[in-house]
Amino acid sequence: MEHKPIIGFVGLGPMGHGMAKNLLQGGYDLWVRGRSNRKPVESLLSIGAHEALSPKDMAERCDVIHICLSNSPQIEAVMRAPDGILAAARAGLVVIDASTADPSSTESLAAELAAVGGHFVDAPLGGTPAQAESGQLSAMVGCDEAVFDRVRPIIDCWASSATRIGPVGSGHKMKLLMNFIGLSYGALFSEVVVLGAKIGISPQIIREIIAPSRMGNGFFETFMSYVVDRNRESHKFTIANAAKDIRYLNNMASDANVVNIMAAAAKHYYTHAEATGHAAAYVPMLSDHVGALNGIDMEEEVRKGA
Repeated sequence: MEHKPIIGFVGLGPMGHGMAKNLLQGGYDLWVRGRSNRKPVESLLSIGAHEALSPKDMAERCDVIHICLSNSPQIEAVMRAPDGILAAARAGLVVIDASTADPSSTESLAAELAAVGGHFVDAPLGGTPAQAESGQLSAMVGCDEAVFDRVRPIIDCWASSATRIGPVGSGHKMKLLMNFIGLSYGALFSEVVVLGAKIGISPQIIREIIAPSRMGNGFFETFMSYVVDRNRESHKFTIANAAKDIRYLNNMASDANVVNIMAAAAKHYYTHAEATGHAAAYVPMLSDHVGALNGIDMEEEVRKGA
């Protein structure tokens, strides 16, 4: 009988918990490593997971390790710390990084893991925490074809679609391009609703006109669900994460010697919102921040337009 790989999972946040749960339900032996929030750890332990003492301990026990963290410094620490994955990495170990990360960091970590015979796979996510729980995420994968074939059954536990983009690093590059589009939409829509309010056109009217047109899309609906309906659960992605992702995108453009005027403009919105105390707010709430910069209370504008 073919050996079924033992899986590790570092990072049990809103996305990671659902992914790890689906790996357990897929029949894999699972070792987890959480952070200060014990709730997702205890949830997974209660259905059969084991808790690793450290990433190094996990690397000693597991064949494949997932990482799902907030940024590249956190990923680098999990990999390079004295009790990190690289301290116990061995030939054949696979690390699947499902975070949204800086591709230059990804490529460096991949080279370090390859030096001991391991394989790094970048597999950033498309989707929501609800889709993570239901196993309906999408994955943009960067790795060799042979490695992709090896990890595809594992990824299929938590993703309904997985596309190999190219070599290591290309998955993270694709994810940054995707987030560039979404975060630019966020900045654009914020300006639109604020300018509309300034000239006497309510957010409700903007949604009524744009939503059914060719310019309407899923992100517009999500964004306007907050602006008009004040639904704070509409898009639970923080300004802090948005600012980080758009910085990585701008760095990638700089490394490629590409003029990136739109990305630079979007970066300033998110950086300013983060620097002025709105890091924990969600992306659609950028509209309130842009409104305040222009002396407009967007919640009041919605009440007036009702």
